[in-house]
Amino acid sequence: MTTAQTVQEDLRALAEKAGRDLEEASALDILTWAADTFGDRFCVTSSMEDAVVAHLASRARPGVDVVFLDTGYHFPETIGTRDAVEAVMDVNVITLLPRQSVEEQDAEYGPKLHDRDPDLCCALRKVKPLEDGLKGYSAWATGLRRDESPTRANTPVVGWDEKRRKVKISPIARWTQEDVEAYVAEHGVLTNPLLTDGYASVGCAPCTRRTEAGEDARAGRWAGRNKTECGLHG
Repeated sequence: MTTAQTVQEDLRALAEKAGRDLEEASALDILTWAADTFGDRFCVTSSMEDAVVAHLASRARPGVDVVFLDTGYHFPETIGTRDAVEAVMDVNVITLLPRQSVEEQDAEYGPKLHDRDPDLCCALRKVKPLEDGLKGYSAWATGLRRDESPTRANTPVVGWDEKRRKVKISPIARWTQEDVEAYVAEHGVLTNPLLTDGYASVGCAPCTRRTEAGEDARAGRWAGRNKTECGLHG
């Protein structure tokens, strides 16, 4: 086994143990563990649906890197939320861009790839840029919650990201939507304005619609398709 393989196996074991040990820990304690364990090799990813995990992480590690994927298809409100987070929070926002602009992608693959092959569009504009952007980190944090959809019901608070060979931290995995709203209210956390305009989950504009009463939070993403995830989380 090479040195790199040994390091990855050690990280995997660390993640699995932490997932068990921290299952009942608070979100802030989970992020404090991550910050203490990984230091500069830890970052937070944010879709700028809200800044809850970024805010929590800034309390655990002021100046923490917050990674944002600018797909070129975001709502203006999402870009505005990113800019506001960068301006008012003690974080270092890092914006990742796909290899191609939307216009360049249209020229190579044809227009509206998101309608014809959304999996490929997500791979080009989300999955590959994140893979490249995370190369300098050993661990990354997400805002995944178990109550968002059936595909996320078993999300560990700390686990192993096999695809990227990194520790993956989901500090609010056990939270409900009510927990999120309470934290936002208590700390005055920035949220995307679209959340008060009928959107329960905010992604790229062409592939996101408002949700109806009784639908789960992810129902407005790729509506009418057999697709519930962009590929970032499985």
